[in-house]
Amino acid sequence: MTVREQYEIIEMGVLSKYACTSTDEKGTRRERYEEKCPYRTEFQRDRDRILHCNSFRRLKRKTQVFLSPVGDHYRTRLTHTLEVSQIARTIARGMRLNEDLTEAIALGHDLGHSPFGHCGEAVLNEICPHGFRHYMQSVRVVESLEKKGQGLNLTHAVRNGIECHTNAVADTKEGNVVRLADTIAYINHDIEDSIRAGVLTADDLPRDCTAVLGNTKTKRITTLVASVIGHGAYDIDFSPEIRKAHDDLKDFMFERVYTNPNAKQEETKAVALVEKLYRYFIEHPEKMPDEYRSIIREYDIDRAVCDYISGMSDSYAVDLYTELFVPKSWK
Repeated sequence: MTVREQYEIIEMGVLSKYACTSTDEKGTRRERYEEKCPYRTEFQRDRDRILHCNSFRRLKRKTQVFLSPVGDHYRTRLTHTLEVSQIARTIARGMRLNEDLTEAIALGHDLGHSPFGHCGEAVLNEICPHGFRHYMQSVRVVESLEKKGQGLNLTHAVRNGIECHTNAVADTKEGNVVRLADTIAYINHDIEDSIRAGVLTADDLPRDCTAVLGNTKTKRITTLVASVIGHGAYDIDFSPEIRKAHDDLKDFMFERVYTNPNAKQEETKAVALVEKLYRYFIEHPEKMPDEYRSIIREYDIDRAVCDYISGMSDSYAVDLYTELFVPKSWK
């Protein structure tokens, strides 16, 4: 019996009846057949593939809320992803769900996010005829773009969880755990970053929310995680009282931070930068790398340009824009 087979037996004896096990036929189905690994379960393999892919490494230079912040302690898309993974794994363990599947979905959920955060997403959605949603692009990354067009050949459960992490119900409980972990993470770490940036103070937070959830990041996350675990695996959600406080705090953050002109003052420049790069590569497709030019033949030029730009980190996009459009000093 292989190490993997031994672990699969352990899963069957330990995990909840609501969990998606590593032997689940639908959940572990891949688009292309592969021999099983003697040491790792199917979902452990997916987690490792995501961790080692190029798109995951680029997350370290992609915006979370504040564009290219100066300072080591502001979140990037990578640190956000790691915090989502930690919260999701804690919930999964507490509910006896499949922690490996949960971790794989969490680590892959933002792989397709554009540079410059949600303003980059919005402008690509506006100018690309195909539209652009980061959760769908994350699926496209793992299915078609990684490994020079081969994709990562992930399991159905991981791809479905990535696709549904924003506003849809996933096929697995683990996927729905990641959806809640994502919002738990970003609301609370964005509060911390906003206070660090001087956009908010702790006293600005609505007191009816902090009275229920807690007056520190640690207390709020603990309350939210405990509520999901206590609500039960049959229906992945917060309790009604916690749900209301969570939603009210989320509304507060959209009003005071996510649409705050002071926090978003550089976004107009980022939008113009993305638009200019997009128009340039539409007119000069030969300037894109080979792997993106091949997408033109399979789909069309808009799909190729959108894929190329959405994969850029903030710093790469800025450097490329500078190279293409900013005059250089004579040497």
